[in-house]
Amino acid sequence: MSAACVAFTVTACGGGDKETGGKEAKTGEKSAKPAAKALSAKELEKLVIAQGDVKGREVKKPGKDDAFQAGDVKVEKAACKPVAQVLSALPAGKPAATAQRLVVHKSEKAGKGIPPVDELADMTEQEVEDATIDSLDITKTQTSLWSYDADGAHQTLATLRKAARKCAGGFMMTADGEKQQVTKISQEKMSVGEESVAWTVGTKQDGTAADTKVVVFRKGTTLAGFSSFNIASVTRGEDYEQPTAVIDAQAAKLGKS
Repeated sequence: MSAACVAFTVTACGGGDKETGGKEAKTGEKSAKPAAKALSAKELEKLVIAQGDVKGREVKKPGKDDAFQAGDVKVEKAACKPVAQVLSALPAGKPAATAQRLVVHKSEKAGKGIPPVDELADMTEQEVEDATIDSLDITKTQTSLWSYDADGAHQTLATLRKAARKCAGGFMMTADGEKQQVTKISQEKMSVGEESVAWTVGTKQDGTAADTKVVVFRKGTTLAGFSSFNIASVTRGEDYEQPTAVIDAQAAKLGKS
């Protein structure tokens, strides 16, 4: 899997934890709530986004060539590893359970594919190039759920924010044996979940620049992570939007848990 499919933009936004209030516990009474427990893999599988949750999107389990595995991603600066992990759709920290889906959104032009040979013959070289790039106007979003015990989700998100600040100027990483340079981590504004980060992560590999959109938000003891990539936009050097429809749909499902 090309490392170019791994790029982020970070945005720390949204609310932190609410402070707990109330009266002090009386002598002999328990003053602390039991530690929150992580959702199980079975529970996450019921909550992760599914086919039919977002109109016009294909949702499926990622295949072997669609996702990185633990150990595939390495960084030169240890402090930057959390960013590299989520950029690559791998969990930061050590979750108790995980679930993942690949969400594919084809534009109307991409859905038509490359024109037939007889039509291409009547096109100019530029028109053929444009039609070819249009056929690649597909946004792929790795959507992940990671559950943690106690306040692990909150602490992991805090670690992500800290790593993004430290590594905003860039760092070198290797994904699946392919070296690439993270050139920037740009914050984006997004309010979702109980707290969140949103980034556009710029990368360069073999002289080719690319941007990956990254969002991680927390709902209780669970983090939802999104890493999105659009080949056509990268080829044209154009920006593209965060997959807000996918993020909102996933937030709505977690809100029911």
